[in-house]
Amino acid sequence: MSESLLTTACHQWHVDHGGRMVDFAGWEMPLLYTNITDEHHAVRQAAGLFDIAHMGRLFFSGPDACRFLDHLLTNNVESLKPGQIRYSLVTNESGGILDDVLVYRFSDFYLLVVNASNRLKIVDWIEQQREGFDVQIDDMTCEKFMLALQGPASLGILNPLAEAELSEIKYYYGVETKVLGVDALVSRTGYTGEDGFEVVVDQAEGLALWERLMADGQSAGLVPAGLGCRDTLRLEAAMPLYGHELDEETDPFTAGLNFAVKLQAADFVGKEALIAAKAREDRKVRIGFTLEGKRAAREGAELYDGDQKVGVVTSGSFSPTLDLPLGMAYVEAAYAEPGQVLEADIRGKRFPVKVTALPFYKRDT
Repeated sequence: MSESLLTTACHQWHVDHGGRMVDFAGWEMPLLYTNITDEHHAVRQAAGLFDIAHMGRLFFSGPDACRFLDHLLTNNVESLKPGQIRYSLVTNESGGILDDVLVYRFSDFYLLVVNASNRLKIVDWIEQQREGFDVQIDDMTCEKFMLALQGPASLGILNPLAEAELSEIKYYYGVETKVLGVDALVSRTGYTGEDGFEVVVDQAEGLALWERLMADGQSAGLVPAGLGCRDTLRLEAAMPLYGHELDEETDPFTAGLNFAVKLQAADFVGKEALIAAKAREDRKVRIGFTLEGKRAAREGAELYDGDQKVGVVTSGSFSPTLDLPLGMAYVEAAYAEPGQVLEADIRGKRFPVKVTALPFYKRDT
């Protein structure tokens, strides 16, 4: 593994505990520890602990922080309540998606969490857009550590370590509190389709928190979880992934992310293009699909109706929870109705796929 890769506070722990380390967006990160299926089931049934310190963490403060974020993001930042978190998109002038992000409002600052693969691009984009705004922007990605504790046992594991009563935090809200006696941002968010929390602390505190959670959570079934099962979990929950369902050629309406675009809110970059995109009737549709058997239709596989190509797979995998292959794709609108049967070209052979309503998996609340 290249010495030039960035590492998190828990890097050596991952190596010492059998993590299969891979290059992910310039970071050396654990893909898995035992196997993807076992880690996946642990998150659905008990809890999994993910190192997500590779995600970008950008802090915004100053008189124009809110106004600037409303200029940058498609969703409404001004209406955020203290502690509230909102999913949003960064779009370019033509309405293409530069990144999908979470924006957090805290007492006297905002936090933007961006994808690791897009962090430098977004930092450059922010610099291009900030003229005329009195805002301070601090990229604290390497100064802060972030983990995700996901699964039904998460609250019971984390709550005893936090000063705040975490059961009172609503989904997509967060608090400034102390965890293990150190300052922390704790949010009820995640990328797995399960209940859980994401925690930001100073880099120097990351390893101690990780080790304490692993020790305290062992009796509840907590396991360390890698990027491999993070992908299968998010796919079952039909959460789009940048570089697969989302890119600079795709607009939010095509991606099915209408809820993240507030055209009546502030004037943001790409707004005029998105007004036009929303009115289009010929755009493709993001769908789910399932197959019989064990063979998955992977990214790039083409979908057909007879001899006519009607779509392309963006993500595909075997679902440990549902015990069948599934995926997401973009298809022409006429082929997006759940129950419709198409064919996937998998290595030159055709296999029937059934269009399936999203999400594939939804936890009991």
